[in-house]
Amino acid sequence: MFSSSINFEGNLSSFNTQEPQRAPIGIFDSGVGGLTVLRQLYQQLPHESIIYFGDTARLPYGIRSQAEILQYVREILEWMQKQGVKMVIMACNTSSALALEAVRTEYNIPILGLILPGAKAAVRLGKRVGVIATPATAKSNAYKQAIMEIATDVEVWQVGCPEFVPLIEQNRIHDPYTIQVASSYLEPLLEKEIDTLIYGCTHYPHLAPVLRSLLPEHIQLIDPAVHVVAACAQELDLLGLKNTHPPLPTRFAVSGCSQQFAQSSLQWLGCTPTVETVSFTNIEISHAKKD
Repeated sequence: MFSSSINFEGNLSSFNTQEPQRAPIGIFDSGVGGLTVLRQLYQQLPHESIIYFGDTARLPYGIRSQAEILQYVREILEWMQKQGVKMVIMACNTSSALALEAVRTEYNIPILGLILPGAKAAVRLGKRVGVIATPATAKSNAYKQAIMEIATDVEVWQVGCPEFVPLIEQNRIHDPYTIQVASSYLEPLLEKEIDTLIYGCTHYPHLAPVLRSLLPEHIQLIDPAVHVVAACAQELDLLGLKNTHPPLPTRFAVSGCSQQFAQSSLQWLGCTPTVETVSFTNIEISHAKKD
């Protein structure tokens, strides 16, 4: 199910011009968090070829400024376009919150984010919604604004969780310290008697065993990864881009240490992927506008 990398060079241009359905979907995140979206793609859209990019040299995104995030996202999208992708999923809530609206007007490929699919799922289930997120996502109020636009009678509380992403990237899921940190982040939300909790970062579902052990059973957990992939499937149908051929093996690329990413992702993928390293030092930002 989880395949190693192959070289796509020389294949993608013909897919785009002759068989655009067979072009890959691009996914990116700051690190291993986006693997939760990748797993959903494998489950919901098993025929799609995928390119996964982790911006590991610059993680965590959640402490970066909006200007930095926008620059990073533009560099990644330029690279993705050169790989011939037919669609991009921002498997990163921070990017979705701070950059999605801007870059959607700059590129000619569909770009999907996590915030709106996650918000729609939350309002279907609860009236008192908690959001755990990176500090940047929490500060942006993206989830609260999206939820309030859908249902004004839903109350929303957000907590920034700066320590989660580094702990997950270091594979310290079950450390006593991680449990202690999680408990402190959840406490103010539990005091508000939330009935629903949104994973406001794609890394956070990796903490599900820890979070579930600390939460009352009645609190429902929302993983936006599930819902953004469902939205992706609808978009592919609408555009006539759903692939019906056997997929190519998933291609993995990072901006940092490929070996470290391969080792970190082993437990989530079930195998050690082949990972290439990509440098953005020569990337030129074209800001191509939509027609």
